[in-house]
Amino acid sequence: MNRYITALLVVLTATTNAQLLQPAPRLVVNITIDQLRSDYIETFAPMYTSSGLRKLLQQGRVYDGADFPFAPVDEASAIASIATGTTPYYNGIVATQWLDRSTLRPVFCTDDQKYTTSPSRLSTSTIGDEMKVSSNGTALIYAIAPDKVAAVFSAGHAADGALWIDNKGSGLETSTYYSDKTRNWVAAFNKVNSQQLSTISARNAFIIKAAKACLKDNALGKDETTDLLSVTLSAKPVAGSNPKTAAESAYLQLDKLLSDLITDIETTVGKNRVLFVVTNSGYHEEPNIDYAKYRIPTGTFYINRTAKLLNIYLGAIYGQGRYVETCFHNEVYLNRNLIEQKRLNLSDVLSRSQDFLIQNAGVSDVFTSERLLANGNDITKLRNGYNASISGDILIEVAPGWKLLNEDNQENYVSRSSLIPFPIIFYGAGIKPRRIATPVTVDQIAPTIARTIHIRAPNACKAEPLP
Repeated sequence: MNRYITALLVVLTATTNAQLLQPAPRLVVNITIDQLRSDYIETFAPMYTSSGLRKLLQQGRVYDGADFPFAPVDEASAIASIATGTTPYYNGIVATQWLDRSTLRPVFCTDDQKYTTSPSRLSTSTIGDEMKVSSNGTALIYAIAPDKVAAVFSAGHAADGALWIDNKGSGLETSTYYSDKTRNWVAAFNKVNSQQLSTISARNAFIIKAAKACLKDNALGKDETTDLLSVTLSAKPVAGSNPKTAAESAYLQLDKLLSDLITDIETTVGKNRVLFVVTNSGYHEEPNIDYAKYRIPTGTFYINRTAKLLNIYLGAIYGQGRYVETCFHNEVYLNRNLIEQKRLNLSDVLSRSQDFLIQNAGVSDVFTSERLLANGNDITKLRNGYNASISGDILIEVAPGWKLLNEDNQENYVSRSSLIPFPIIFYGAGIKPRRIATPVTVDQIAPTIARTIHIRAPNACKAEPLP
């Protein structure tokens, strides 16, 4: 008797699990938006259409308190993290540019000697790559963005195409890394749709037009294999106008464009067969605030001058030599070859450098490579944003309100620790409406998509799917 009851329970459990297992959506639409903010989304909510941002907020699963699991964040590192489900520590994209230690020259993150532009510097797989692998290459993967960084990293290594607005600001562009079919499609699209794209609103509208054309012409979401379409937009207000009015205008235009895209895709693919994912691309333009005018503590830390003084200081201790190779962003690169030639203890050199730098006005903290690579929850975000093979030996954190300036290349770096909250929204594919205030991070997006479409997460992803 017990055997029959056990067998019955097994059958019932299997039936229940089968019912709970939703069919994978035919299409995932991953939308990243520059300067998307939770407070602005809510502020302008009464003015939205019923089928754009309002639909996402009311019918989607909304995580209000999203953040990045690493620092610092820029467009390249943010998009790469969203796509790979991991941090620069593993995926290798620490910033849009970094320094090549062998040449001491800046490296652009998508530069490629063979193809000019490619994702070759991205060290790990993306969600799009895993979709290709799991489908034996039949999944269609496209990304469309205003710039090549967002397009290339959203698309991944195995994509059919990454498309972005060309330098002339008049049409789409791609790379020889992608197929002849994609390049021919771009040429045909530009022939009909080329126009002057001088404003952010014009670029956003052009991206949506290109996304809809890509969807139709490449038959995305038309079979049972899940395809991926990544789209990048901007919610950046127009400079020089009233900040609140400009933000309102930007979000209302964004709402209309999202309404257009969502309606078109739901009509073409089917509401329950498409998954929309919306979040921030990691970029927030820092306003140029005159803190001194308001008597807020401020100042300028000149990293190039300080690097020269550090070299003199180390020379006084270890003997004459060029101990500091150069500095880039807020990082100092030591001369590892000289340190080895002199048989110096690297830990000692780093420790003395840290002691010297922390005494400078405007410096709030100094992080050596050894400190960053050691375990410690207090600096987890900084460690996650560090990559030992390409990052500097020393990272300098300036005090809040201070500006870091490199006079050699006129590069500014502003320290800002306060979080600008942004959402992660999942909508469609049978998702139940829900608002979740629990803090989450963007590296959880890729494993959540993977779980929804029943494939494995990207190969360096350690984050848990979103609840």
